[in-house]
Amino acid sequence: MSRKVNRVKYHLDSKGIKELPYEDIAAILRAADDLIMSGGRNLLSKLLKGSKEKKIIELGLDKNPFYGFYSDISLEDILAKIDWIIENNYLAIEYDYRLPLLVFTEEGWTIEKDTYSTELLKGFDKMINSGANYFNMNYLKDKNRGLIFLLLDKIKLTNDKKYIPILESWKEIDYKKVQQKINQVINSISQNAT
Repeated sequence: MSRKVNRVKYHLDSKGIKELPYEDIAAILRAADDLIMSGGRNLLSKLLKGSKEKKIIELGLDKNPFYGFYSDISLEDILAKIDWIIENNYLAIEYDYRLPLLVFTEEGWTIEKDTYSTELLKGFDKMINSGANYFNMNYLKDKNRGLIFLLLDKIKLTNDKKYIPILESWKEIDYKKVQQKINQVINSISQNAT
């Protein structure tokens, strides 16, 4: 005989929000990325608020680029925005045993991939502008393949040779399929750069 699981209940309430600006949608999804299948709505609202709560700091959520994005509004209002995001199919909730955890929907993941890949590309620009001649690319090795390929496509579209040293460093540490894509991007930039 199996025991009944008492799932933690939740209730969505977007408080009559009709629409959120794209910037807000992208910010909430980017903040949520660190909590996918590991945290729920309340933890996300605290991250967006910029809470100094012990759990936020212990989990390193204060390092999220959108930590404190909504520092000037109440947790209740932040939660309403998160609930709107869920009601409008950008995020969903799945249970892991008894806890309701956040997951991306296909539409939400499409927006997050674009946001995150742009953020990574800006990070490459910072590395290049720092004058470094060595690039530690290990932080990219186990990232989602769709995200990585989108980032590489964005680099390819720049046709900018400044990215080749980073791509060469990256190619040395990543998996074969990513290495092949990196080679394609390097070849394209080398042939098409102005």
